[in-house]
Amino acid sequence: MTSLSTFRNALQAFDTNTFTPFAVGFDRTFDRLWDYASHQADTAGGFPHYNIVEKGDHHYTIEMALAGYSKSDIDVELADGVLTIKSIKSVEDSDNKVYRGIASRNFTRKFTLADDIVVKDGSLKDGMLSIELERIVPEEKKPRLIKIK
Repeated sequence: MTSLSTFRNALQAFDTNTFTPFAVGFDRTFDRLWDYASHQADTAGGFPHYNIVEKGDHHYTIEMALAGYSKSDIDVELADGVLTIKSIKSVEDSDNKVYRGIASRNFTRKFTLADDIVVKDGSLKDGMLSIELERIVPEEKKPRLIKIK
């Protein structure tokens, strides 16, 4: 049993109503956890490999190794807080390769983003796809001092 299936089983058995008196407005959090578990089940065996790099307090980069893919082979979509990166490459077996060590299969990789994460930019250079993310913290959520009267 994998840790992902254990996580999904725990979410299925979890009764969010037990927290209702204490967790007002957290319904969306539980929904996002369930969506996350569902998205990860769709991911094909860890391909392609990726890093998530923290660049300061509010900046992140998703780096994905995509050797052999061009910009026209990749779709990046953000919908309902889920960043989806997938290949749309047509794989041809008739290219006379004796050995294929560089993967060129189709894939879909999904990342569930927090509500305050914004996708800033994306680039593909030297076989590395980079997606720049930024956490936008509204003024009302930033720490502030309260004057005592």
